Amino acid sequence: MNSKMFQDGIKVPKARIAVLVGTKGQTKRKIQNQTQTFLKIDSREGEVLIESDDSVQILITKSIIQAIARGFNPEKALHLLDDEYHLEIMDISEYAKKSKNRLFTLRSRLIGSKGKAKKSLEQLTHTEIEVYGKTVAILGKHENVLLCKHAVNNLLQGSKHGNVYAFISKRRKDNFL
Repeated sequence: MNSKMFQDGIKVPKARIAVLVGTKGQTKRKIQNQTQTFLKIDSREGEVLIESDDSVQILITKSIIQAIARGFNPEKALHLLDDEYHLEIMDISEYAKKSKNRLFTLRSRLIGSKGKAKKSLEQLTHTEIEVYGKTVAILGKHENVLLCKHAVNNLLQGSKHGNVYAFISKRRKDNFL
């Protein structure tokens, strides 16, 4: 057995720490048990230290924690235990050119009225999407995440929603996704 301990850290928004810990520590324990890791959470600083004797488990755990930090429900984040699932985080502020108004507009474009655009993207690409702060996070099977990332990129660059949805439908038909 490898007795060497590995560790890595990650910052989590303070508002998401309670979700990571869960009721009476239930979510934290579930993550630790399913990844064979140990989590040290500093709720005042928003820092999480991940320890394990398996470096691969640390990487998997880090992506699960990133998903929770970016707004995903812990149950959805745990899909990352499956090798077919992938998390992609895109920085919306790169498209906003330092304008807070533009950032707000771009976030609104991704979410849509009453969440309609976000829901449509999720259904068309078979992914889960969270818009949190200055980021949009996409969770799903690898090929679906790539398709959704392309669609989100087009929306952020100003493409019309209808054109993006048509692009997704055509791509799905062409690739039999």
